[in-house]
Amino acid sequence: MQYVKVTFVTSDQEGSDMLMALLADAGYDGFEEDGNKLYAYIDQPKFHEDELRSVSKLLGVDYELEIIPAQNWNALWESNFPPVVVPGFCTIRAHFHDMEVSTPYEIIITPKMSFGTGHHATTQLMMQLMSGLELAGKKVLDFGTGTGVLAILAEKLGATDILAIDNDEWPVENAIENAARNQCEHITVRLGSLEAIEPYHCEVILANINRHILLHYMTSLYETLNSGGKLLMSGLLAEDNDIIREAAEAAGFQFIEIMEQSNWIALSFKKA
Repeated sequence: MQYVKVTFVTSDQEGSDMLMALLADAGYDGFEEDGNKLYAYIDQPKFHEDELRSVSKLLGVDYELEIIPAQNWNALWESNFPPVVVPGFCTIRAHFHDMEVSTPYEIIITPKMSFGTGHHATTQLMMQLMSGLELAGKKVLDFGTGTGVLAILAEKLGATDILAIDNDEWPVENAIENAARNQCEHITVRLGSLEAIEPYHCEVILANINRHILLHYMTSLYETLNSGGKLLMSGLLAEDNDIIREAAEAAGFQFIEIMEQSNWIALSFKKA
């Protein structure tokens, strides 16, 4: 499979964040930032230049296209994948990093073509919210698992039944590999969305996806969660806060907490 690499020149971090949010909605699942340049990746069958033109016109940015073969993707990640440390909590590193880890938890991943390497603010925000949860013995759903990093962290925090789902075959394969690399024994990775796993009930849902998917599935997420359970959501910009909170509360959730980093937010809710 080949991939489309799109290069943008952005004027500020806010513009870059907005680009990533809109492109994620359009199916792009890999991003890199290098100074004032943003690189976005999407597998070629999913690429539609009319959508890209619309985003480009909306934000007033130009772009350049490049087709890259799949085998170049891993080398690209390896050359641009420094370790990620959530201070005092968790270190995410690739298998080729040789380093001393001082945090209580460590996750080793081979990122490949999957979102969720830990570098993006939304993943770090989700991890920070997870640090405040009691997950021992809990049943967890990782909705849109990507690399599987949040599912892996859930097991390291004591969860004993974790279902990680993604609607793309590549992240599913990657999440399975990463779970095995971290000696996880309680993670099941499955291809599909909520429709493919219903009926399913759990105590915690981790959903780091994007606003449109969260809004579409909000009622289903409520039905999936057991009473007293927690829903953690990210993949959201600060301006998404009101619409997500309104939808969640309309579905029956009670708001608990919001965290923000670089104009991205993560929200936690409880099912009463």
